[in-house]
Amino acid sequence: MMSGSFAALLILLTAAAAVVAWLGGLGVGRATVTAAVRAVVQLGGVSLIIAAVLRSWWSTVAFIVMMFAVAAVTSARRIGSARYAWAAAIPIAAAVLPVGVAIAIARPVPWTPLGVLPVAGILIGGAMTATSLAGRRALDELQARAGEYEAALAIGLLTRDAVLLVCRPTAGRALVPALDQTRTVGLVTLPGAFVGVMLGGGSAVQAGAVQVLVLIGLLAVEAAAVVVTVELVAAQVLQPRTV
Repeated sequence: MMSGSFAALLILLTAAAAVVAWLGGLGVGRATVTAAVRAVVQLGGVSLIIAAVLRSWWSTVAFIVMMFAVAAVTSARRIGSARYAWAAAIPIAAAVLPVGVAIAIARPVPWTPLGVLPVAGILIGGAMTATSLAGRRALDELQARAGEYEAALAIGLLTRDAVLLVCRPTAGRALVPALDQTRTVGLVTLPGAFVGVMLGGGSAVQAGAVQVLVLIGLLAVEAAAVVVTVELVAAQVLQPRTV
């Protein structure tokens, strides 16, 4: 159970984040509180059901499908509208499936629900973030540089080529968080997979091997998600809100 001091600390940190965001005029003060409350509720719920989920492959697969669906809806909302959920699911699936299959074949982690579920969650989460960032940035670029896009069409470029001309130069910025995390791992941060293996009784070498796998897998997943997302924008599957 959560102690009173722990609960007080959570409330204090949430309030501090919201107040700082409000004073700084960031416009996300309420969103900060909402995100914190959701994190507590969701992780609390998962903590209660995770033991039951991990008892069978059927329930584990069902939980992974649920994570995938939530990721698609979340990315769609960040891109512009929940109606894009089916489209946001495409880059997430296209990125996660091949990397997930490769990891399953190599079996660097135990082929059990307990081994598969965390890796699936990490990969899906990374693909979701990359899809959200790439989609939102691409659509913002199209709106901000509409003149360049129209000029490209005027000189005879196909729609896809005109969109890529505008969006592709900045698409790689969606990978900056993953690249920074990979570059600084062990020097600035000790990510969750490393700490989890250590707390589970594994050696530092085992923890490092698992963390490297996770980070490089995330790079592959996020790079694929960005490319597919930009192509969906170029194909006008994902369009600016004004369209």
